[in-house]
Amino acid sequence: MKKISIFTLACIVAFTTSCKNEKKDTEQTIEETVTVKEEVTDNVEVIAFNLEPKSGSSVSGTVTFTQENGSVTMVAEMEGLTEGMHAIHIHEKADCSSPDGKSTGGHWNPTAEPHGKWGAEEGFHKGDIGNFMADSDGKGSITFTTDQWCLGCGDETKDILGKAVIVHAGTDDFTTQPTGAAGGRVSCTGIIQ
Repeated sequence: MKKISIFTLACIVAFTTSCKNEKKDTEQTIEETVTVKEEVTDNVEVIAFNLEPKSGSSVSGTVTFTQENGSVTMVAEMEGLTEGMHAIHIHEKADCSSPDGKSTGGHWNPTAEPHGKWGAEEGFHKGDIGNFMADSDGKGSITFTTDQWCLGCGDETKDILGKAVIVHAGTDDFTTQPTGAAGGRVSCTGIIQ
C-alpha cells in the first residue's frame, strides 16, 4: 500500500510541475506575440543598404532609413573618406552600375525646384540633404529627418524607393546649379523596393 501511495504522490507532483511549465511556456508565447503585434501596429519600417566605393575611392558604409509617424530618418555612416566636409544627396535612379556613379542621374528633384540648402525659401531639391564632416580617420556620419520623404507611399514627390544615395568628394555650396559643385561621386547605394 505504501508503494502505491508513493507512486501516486510522485505522479501528482510530476503532473503539477508539468502543468506549471506548460503555463510558463504559454505565457512566454503570448508575450512574444504581443511584442510582434506592437511592432506591426507601431507602423515602423526600416530599410538599410551598404554604400559601395565609386570613382576609384575606398568609401564604404551603411545607410538606414526608418519611417515612423509620418517622417523618415536617414542615418548614414561612412569610412574611407578624405578628412573634411562632404556632400550627400539622393539621386534620381537606384543604379550604381557605372564606375563613377553617374548612372544614378542627377539629384532627385520631383518638384522642379532650383538646387539649394534644405528648407531654403528660394527652393531646394528633395534630394538636397546637405554636408557632413569626415574626421582624420576618414569616418563621417549624418542623421537627417523629414516629413518630405516616404518609403513606398506611391507619392512621386515624396517616395524615395527606386532612388540612390550618393556621397560626394567635396562640399555642397548650395548655390551652383544644379549640383552644388560637390565634386565626384565617391560612394553609392541604390534604394530598391
